[in-house]
Amino acid sequence: MNIRLLPIILLAAALGGISFLNWNALVAASDVSLGITTVQAPLGLVLLVLAVLLSLLFLAYILWLQGTVLVENRRHNKEMHAQRELADKAEASRFTELREFLVQQHADGQAQVQAELQALEQRLLARIDEADNSNAAYWGQLEHQLRTGSSSQPPVQQPAPPATFSALD
Repeated sequence: MNIRLLPIILLAAALGGISFLNWNALVAASDVSLGITTVQAPLGLVLLVLAVLLSLLFLAYILWLQGTVLVENRRHNKEMHAQRELADKAEASRFTELREFLVQQHADGQAQVQAELQALEQRLLARIDEADNSNAAYWGQLEHQLRTGSSSQPPVQQPAPPATFSALD
């Protein structure tokens, strides 16, 4: 039970107990002034009825206020749910965009690596051709020396050996 409800229950019980114990005094007729005229009525009973009506009015107001709060809370929850869905969709969209960006970056990186590999392959093939030409020149010179049989001829200027291949070229 709510701690705030206890004083209300105690006050209602006290009002009911005092009314029950003093019922004869409550229903005793007396002159009651209504402002314009005076009437014979039980003043205690009139005050008791007015107190009960006031309590019922407060109860109706509390119920109306509670209902308004519940309706407002429900509306707020619907709005929060809609906002959460929008946020989830936006987040999913951002993830999709990020994925597309990463796929594009991966494709660009692969294209760049392929271009670099092709350039390296072309340089390697050029060096292989140079090495073949140098070897052919050496073999030609050796053949010529073997055919002429003279080793006294001045040595033929030999081409410089090809530079070693490095990935830094």
